Amino acid sequence: MIKKILVSQPRPTSEKSPYFDIATKYNVELVFRPFIKVEGISSREFRAQKVNILNYTAIVFTSRHAIDHFFTLAKEMRVNIPEDMKYFCVTETIALYIQKYVQYRKRKVFFGNTGRVDDLIPTMIKHKSEKYLVPMSDVHNDSLSQLLDSKKLTHTECVMYRTVSNDFTQEEIDTFDYDMLIFFSPSGIEALTKNFPNFEQGKIAIGTFGPATAKAVRDAGLRLDLEAPNDKFPSMTGALQNYLQENE
Repeated sequence: MIKKILVSQPRPTSEKSPYFDIATKYNVELVFRPFIKVEGISSREFRAQKVNILNYTAIVFTSRHAIDHFFTLAKEMRVNIPEDMKYFCVTETIALYIQKYVQYRKRKVFFGNTGRVDDLIPTMIKHKSEKYLVPMSDVHNDSLSQLLDSKKLTHTECVMYRTVSNDFTQEEIDTFDYDMLIFFSPSGIEALTKNFPNFEQGKIAIGTFGPATAKAVRDAGLRLDLEAPNDKFPSMTGALQNYLQENE
């Protein structure tokens, strides 16, 4: 019986989140506790990559973290971002977040609809003459770089932030009594094994979002009980609700 679930993400800011509906409907306690956190790199570390922001005419943002750390580093290094700098974002939500740092003008902010870079590519091709800079986490693969290469777009990737374990306190370790754990990235699984080196899964159910996270669970020798997205449920909340219904 699932009664207490740890969701390895920050608590939703909206009370209308489907997670709260699930908690009420199935009488479960949801604890939101990120296993990982994102921190910026120093300006010294950034300079070591020999990337000059002002050599680029467009920035590609894949997350709000990328926006935060791009503008933070620029400020630290006293780099004045030109007014005509263009921004290409994977979603409208990320694009709107730019307003936190610069005046939002539609003629210089572009976004995709699906959250996938592939959806942004046609727009980037229309601006083929731009020199694209892509701020990234230290944990990334070369798929984005290869995609931009295949479209003959001029681009450079650079690390501006890193993902680190959000370590548990001794009290949290002593009171770790969950019936289910939900993860959204391979880094979360790494943090689990780091904080709980003698972790024994037993009856604890594990749910994941995304194929890379599911693979990390299996590679760690753990049992995967719920995998999203799937054919029926594109969201974690939909998949979780179905799982709880089937396991009442």
